Amino acid sequence: MYAVIRTGGKQYKVAKNDVIAVERLQGEAGDVIALDEVLLLNDGSQATIGTPLVSGACVAAEVLEQGKSDKVLIFKKKRRHNYRRKKGHRQEITVLRVTDILTDGKRPEPGAKAAPKAKAEAAPAAETAEKKPAAKKAAAKKAAAPKSSAKKAAPKAKAAAKKKE
Repeated sequence: MYAVIRTGGKQYKVAKNDVIAVERLQGEAGDVIALDEVLLLNDGSQATIGTPLVSGACVAAEVLEQGKSDKVLIFKKKRRHNYRRKKGHRQEITVLRVTDILTDGKRPEPGAKAAPKAKAEAAPAAETAEKKPAAKKAAAKKAAAPKSSAKKAAPKAKAAAKKKE
């Protein structure tokens, strides 16, 4: 099953689990949003074309990240007039993963957070692995601290002695 949606003045052909980058939409990473402007639905056997939109259709998507696209350079020049202008632009984008294509007036839960499955299991293992090296680094920093402070103390004493004379 796939759908053609419209967002940001552009049209996108999407299916379940597709990852797309669209112009900036409201929402934070992990939020589930609804894309209501569905222009076409195809379930494999039958295509439904909207006039202009398919009624009761909606695409649910999870926000993966908010960011900026690559820089586009704008360069203007007029020959023999010493006129050159260079400008750059980075469009703000939202990266989405399509979670479901809904029909018959169904809608995703507004403002719902997608549950991270793999991250929750990997987090405790990563924390225990990080704790051991951190303790060694802290001990190394403490040992290095007295050496550097002794070196710094000597120049201060010399400077103070010069001022007193």
